[in-house]
Amino acid sequence: MNHHLTETRFKDFDIDPDLIRGLDDAGFEFCTPIQAQSIPIALTGKDVAGEAQTGTGKTAAFMVACMNHLITNPAHETHQKNQPRSLILAPTRELAIQIHKDAMVIGKYTDLKLGLAYGGTDYDKQRHILEEGVDILIGTPGRIIDFFKQKVFNLKACQVLVLDEADRMFDLGFIDDIRYLIRRCPEPQKRLSLLFSATLSHRISELAYEHMNDPAEIRIQADTKTADKIEQSIYYPANEEKIPLLLGLMERLKPSRSIVFINTKRVAEKVYAWLEGNGYKSALLSGDVPQKKRQTLLKKFQDGEYNTLVATDVAARGLHIPEVSHVFNFDLPQSGEDYVHRIGRTARAGASGFAISFACENFAHYIMDIEEYIDQKISREPVTSELLTRPKPPIKMERKPRPNRPRSGRPGSNRNHGRNSNRSGNRRR
Repeated sequence: MNHHLTETRFKDFDIDPDLIRGLDDAGFEFCTPIQAQSIPIALTGKDVAGEAQTGTGKTAAFMVACMNHLITNPAHETHQKNQPRSLILAPTRELAIQIHKDAMVIGKYTDLKLGLAYGGTDYDKQRHILEEGVDILIGTPGRIIDFFKQKVFNLKACQVLVLDEADRMFDLGFIDDIRYLIRRCPEPQKRLSLLFSATLSHRISELAYEHMNDPAEIRIQADTKTADKIEQSIYYPANEEKIPLLLGLMERLKPSRSIVFINTKRVAEKVYAWLEGNGYKSALLSGDVPQKKRQTLLKKFQDGEYNTLVATDVAARGLHIPEVSHVFNFDLPQSGEDYVHRIGRTARAGASGFAISFACENFAHYIMDIEEYIDQKISREPVTSELLTRPKPPIKMERKPRPNRPRSGRPGSNRNHGRNSNRSGNRRR
């Protein structure tokens, strides 16, 4: 048994047999600590506010509790088709998609209908599914508010409310949107509310006490803010040494699946071009990649078609990509929190992994804040001539000319006009 699991089995709880079958299919037998402590409380109908590191099984914890609650508490006879029975809010599209994917497996043998709503793609398809009626609505705040204001659904019959990565909701400026949706749900005493976060800070606790019914606080304390099985190291290259060092390390380490984090889209394109030119089949993921293409790239990366993902911080949160062996911080992030979430893409679910960072001339000054945040010194490694490979030329990147769009948005787009009713949701979708 992996050390990150407890001796508690899911079947030890009073969970519906159809959910146990789904969990078995997903390979879930033993609980992680957050699952072992939060699920039995939520099964009694009591609200839970849980704190645990990324990659520790929070999604399965709230999904099991949510689905079991809906199964054991059938909808009221006056329930209408356009009334979701559960609302699950996530801060990013990628996390919403991942939650939906996990829910499909766990709830495979139940009759619960799932709906997914997030910006960037599939507007009419998402709307149609919600109009047909869903039990569990999973999504990002902006798109959900958009549909809500168009009266595609209402939240008057919401029996379970879930806020995932609540700290990230604050970081991305979603908190007003969250409060807007919560206030359209039944009052706290008439629903089960579950909140999960990497940190239960003062502002998260305030949100919990305002909108939840005396939640049980569960904190899974880790010895360090980074996963125990991540081996961290840092190099101090000159700017012109970064590409030769990255290629040299990849040649030496031969990572089975790696993510290379960059701070800007422009440098991400440059690194991608060098990797492709030197025989590393790579995917490039940044904030302006269209949602459908983003999902396709991530699937190909997960399936092993690409071994390397070059990404800006759009990929640092909310992605569950199994078996990432190495994370490279080609550019150091500006904060310790971003560092933790980046390197948390490896060593997930008890696996081990490597996090290698470059403290170059531009970003080396961030290392003090990062080490203070994680409360540990990162192992220094020398930049030796043996590590600096002589790279082959990069591929040429095709640059598409920017279209001359009117400032007011696409002309004649009624949908765009409809979305503008939610100013803050529009801003970050």
